[in-house]
Amino acid sequence: MIHDDMPHKKIHQGRNIKRFREMLGIKQEALAFELGDDWNQKKISLLEQKETVEKDILAQVAKILKVPTEAFENFDEEQAINIIANTFHDSAVANTFTEGAQANFHCTFNPLDKMVELYERMLQQQKEMIDKLEKLIQKK
Repeated sequence: MIHDDMPHKKIHQGRNIKRFREMLGIKQEALAFELGDDWNQKKISLLEQKETVEKDILAQVAKILKVPTEAFENFDEEQAINIIANTFHDSAVANTFTEGAQANFHCTFNPLDKMVELYERMLQQQKEMIDKLEKLIQKK
């Protein structure tokens, strides 16, 4: 459970960029290429180590990865794990599937469907990135 009196942990924006980039299957070199000529793999690596990233760079990365800027600014892995753990605890799942038992877990969507949607969107973005890179290679 999340309490307001708990100290708020600083969000590591660079690590969040790395997480989303890796989830999308995009290499540092590809992100650097999309960001422009003054970017390279090493610069992306350094960016991903920064706790706080400049707003304009966050916006550019968000646009390239097609992820909302807020994802980099607000995603906290520990908090997400706690929310999942507190939402999908054993008794909730058990009561949902036990005949005649009072269900105390009501989900308005199927979490598996949402994961499939996310995965399909990630695959589509990866395909678009590959298509872009192939076009660029053909131009050279």
